[in-house]
Amino acid sequence: MKLLAQLSCIILVWMSSLPCAGTPCLPGYQPIEAANEDSLTRASMVLDSLHGALHVQHRSEPPMRIQLGNEDIRAIYEGCSRAGVAVVANQTSVIGDGTTKQQTHLVDSLLALGIDVRKVFAPEHGFRGNAHNGAHIEDNVDPVTGLPILSLHGKHKKPSAESLSDVRIIIFDIQDVGARFYTYLSTLFLVMEAAAENGKVVVVLDRPNPQGHQIAGPIIHPELISYVGQLPVPVVHGMTLGEMAQMINGEGWLANGALCELVVIPCKGYTHSDAWYPPIAPSPNLPTAESIALYPSLCPFEPTTVSVGRGTATPFEVIGMPTGSMGSYTFTPQPVPGAAPNPKHNGMLCYGQNLHALGAEWTRSNTGFDWSWIVEYAHAWQAGTSSEEPFIKSPSFLDKLVGNTGLQSVIKGELSYAAYVSDWLIGLREFEHKRAPYLLYPVQRKLEHGG
Repeated sequence: MKLLAQLSCIILVWMSSLPCAGTPCLPGYQPIEAANEDSLTRASMVLDSLHGALHVQHRSEPPMRIQLGNEDIRAIYEGCSRAGVAVVANQTSVIGDGTTKQQTHLVDSLLALGIDVRKVFAPEHGFRGNAHNGAHIEDNVDPVTGLPILSLHGKHKKPSAESLSDVRIIIFDIQDVGARFYTYLSTLFLVMEAAAENGKVVVVLDRPNPQGHQIAGPIIHPELISYVGQLPVPVVHGMTLGEMAQMINGEGWLANGALCELVVIPCKGYTHSDAWYPPIAPSPNLPTAESIALYPSLCPFEPTTVSVGRGTATPFEVIGMPTGSMGSYTFTPQPVPGAAPNPKHNGMLCYGQNLHALGAEWTRSNTGFDWSWIVEYAHAWQAGTSSEEPFIKSPSFLDKLVGNTGLQSVIKGELSYAAYVSDWLIGLREFEHKRAPYLLYPVQRKLEHGG
């Protein structure tokens, strides 16, 4: 209880299953942002029935730079200076906006403050973010700080009781991209579960969600829960990891309904409708705002014969395949150390589309989600090749990514794409309502001139 008293000074404490708890603050601290209610609203989202998404009425620009949770140094110090600490971090975990030299890694900052950091947990892509997707990451030692680095994407995906035995607090500071199959959400869930089982406190240093303006795609079926789909949420959930942590607790999603002692240090100046993209690439194959905007729509191509540009300079901005052409754009995947050591169709000329312009449009528009391409490419493959090689290379993995078997049914001609999309729309409205008590930030920022 003494530790909880220390942590109570951290802003916006939403503990256990109390999503509407109060918001104690440090003296003189303004929670979230010093904005008038007139400029913000939690208005219901607009339905895009064609693509299966809910979205804000319009994208907005924040009036000032958004401050990340990890920039609230005083709150972090007040809450964590008297206990052993573990940090879940990667290359995005820097303090500063990532565009200038005035930035330091969170771990370096904590050590400089005298906080007793005992170890670092590294998610997929590693502590320095230089491992390709799915790479097995070994435990090692950080050469800069000398701290042990324990992998959460190797032998263990969940911290063990032994690894948490000498810490009381786990600080989580990682930039997410807002898609259910992007594994940092699964890492957060498993860290919270381990903390609940071992009596530890999780402190989430919150960050904006680049997909925070929309909710899209089907909610995963329970039998398909996996590391690329750990939670019963839509493909694009529109929540920050801080908000999602509160929902994990509040909905009783941890094993045996356990509750994690949780503290969220929120962003300041953020609204879900804001067009915001991380200045530091969250992983090697999402290097640009355009690739992040396109990622939820293109990821289901991964278990198919279609390349999403891994092994090129524009991953997740181009799509193509050697036969069954869907366009005149061409590219040839080549090995890229740390990002695509063995890309699909290595050295083969692929024909398809360059989606950079569409990605740029989606970074500004109020909606941007489309799975119809997958069906179109499947039909083009079936019509354009005499090979018996299947379009879907791993049916089980495709089902895990999308969260149901419906997309395969569409590809096989057993279900229309319109019916498939219609199937998940009711679930999106239900999820929008369910998530509301856990939101830390308004959904929509009003236009300056009354829009």
